[in-house]
Amino acid sequence: MNGIFALSEASPGDGDVVGEIHAESWKAAYAGFFPRAFFDGAVAQRRGKWREVLTGGSGTALLASLDGRPLAFCYFGPSAARRASAEIFGFYGHPDGWGSGIAPALMTASLDRIRESGFEQVHLWTLRDTPQSRRFYEKCGFTESGVVREHDYGDGNPLAQVEYERTLG
Repeated sequence: MNGIFALSEASPGDGDVVGEIHAESWKAAYAGFFPRAFFDGAVAQRRGKWREVLTGGSGTALLASLDGRPLAFCYFGPSAARRASAEIFGFYGHPDGWGSGIAPALMTASLDRIRESGFEQVHLWTLRDTPQSRRFYEKCGFTESGVVREHDYGDGNPLAQVEYERTLG
């Protein structure tokens, strides 16, 4: 690890920086999955939605910075699908932070916060055809649950998502 990591809970005032991280992560990781016109709109939507999401208060967002620059976030809360379980709704890192160690540090802090909130289980969904994210979740102790679902991001072409789960000890 190089540099100094800092973690904080994101507030509505962090909406623009969280949106920037989300959009840049999408641009780097998901461009090949969508038609260009749809993709450009999807990136813009991710860039602009976070102030409202963070105002809603239905989940918790942790923001990770490296040497004072926010580069990753994790958004989580109670799972709507699994009683007594938490769900990680989004875990994104700006490409400038890839390989820096910021993502594992953020995941550790997020799992600690989820555990401290009283959850013993956590799950998440990721695209089936994103080997980098799947390897990351596996390195963080998640395993495939065996459940796959089709998710339509709004372009009418559903993509397969794989569910990962982890018990918190």
